[in-house]
Amino acid sequence: MNFFHLITQLETGFLIQDFAVVMIVAAIMVFVTHKLKQPMVIGYILAGMLIGPFTPPFSLVHNVGTINTLAELGIIILLFVIGTEFPITKLKSVGRISMIVGIAESVGTLLVTFFVARTLGFSQFDSMFLALAMSVTSTVVTVKLLEELNMINDKSSVLIMGILIVEDVIVITMLGILQSLSLTAAVSFVDVLLSVAIVLGFIAAILILGSRYLPPLIDKLARTTDYSVLIIVILGLAFGLSFVAIELGLSPVIGAFLAGVLVAESNSAGIARVITIPLRDVFTALFFVSVGALVDVSKIPLFIIPALILIVTSFMAKMIIITPVLIRAGYDTTTAVRTGLGLASARGEMSLIVGKGGQDVGAVSSYILPILGVVTIVTTFVTPYILKIGTKLNISSSPSEENKS
Repeated sequence: MNFFHLITQLETGFLIQDFAVVMIVAAIMVFVTHKLKQPMVIGYILAGMLIGPFTPPFSLVHNVGTINTLAELGIIILLFVIGTEFPITKLKSVGRISMIVGIAESVGTLLVTFFVARTLGFSQFDSMFLALAMSVTSTVVTVKLLEELNMINDKSSVLIMGILIVEDVIVITMLGILQSLSLTAAVSFVDVLLSVAIVLGFIAAILILGSRYLPPLIDKLARTTDYSVLIIVILGLAFGLSFVAIELGLSPVIGAFLAGVLVAESNSAGIARVITIPLRDVFTALFFVSVGALVDVSKIPLFIIPALILIVTSFMAKMIIITPVLIRAGYDTTTAVRTGLGLASARGEMSLIVGKGGQDVGAVSSYILPILGVVTIVTTFVTPYILKIGTKLNISSSPSEENKS
């Protein structure tokens, strides 16, 4: 008993030590990046690279897996808080165009990137999984940066959030299809329809049924002025819907975001945002630090060329598809280009999930996941500067845009 007690104490001590190291190094790097007027995300990633297991002379953290677990919790909290900015009426305003643009740019980017990957010499399945990974935008990175740049309520950001949901639905469905194809060399059309039906049914059930019963309950709790009860309930809602999403084979970010949307339907959305923002900031920092910690700097030269080619290919494909479609739909050029930049830049958590999904079923080569790791780091570094360019754009203004707001 004493031995197990000692082991438990050691594990707890290591966890606290790892958490302390992460927070201290992150704080130092964020201070430096703030002084240099650079986005905090870059500071977090650099902090992760400094403390990670691949940086000599030794790792400053004992268990990167623990940090990754905490980071996954941070993703859920981040997406929940973002969801509180988007009531259903706001999402409905871009629902149709989000579907059109999301499907067009996801499929178009996937096809173009697949042919480029094949040209680079990747196998058929390697190319399929790489193309799928490069077709999906990082929700976490994009949303965090839009917040930092005070663009979260911009018209282009509302479009981006709507399209990101469509992208996640597409990539989750396609990942299941590719995994089945790699295992059986065939895929059932019925399975595809079932996957799509599950996704749409989950979203519809939450938005239709949940919006009727949950917002009044949240308002009732908020009137008690005991915010400790309110925060427990709304976090329970966020993690509960995330768990349901996972059980249905979906991404937890969809459940977390939709939980936030339900809270946004209540009159207490502002209070909910205020009391959850500190949690969001802590766990979001952990997510980006964990991304940096997983980077093996010594391997970057080996994968940088194919990674850059894939990044440029997917970026151009998305921009070429998104911008004209939005302009054709009546949006002004500035909004169309900002939306394109926001969706074309960052790759991250979902790309890595696709790579790992391919690895789990033995469908891809061992170097696919490291390539996607390099892609994640490079795009996370450059995305802040690309989005900053978008904030300075004022290309044109269309009278018809008044009808979009």
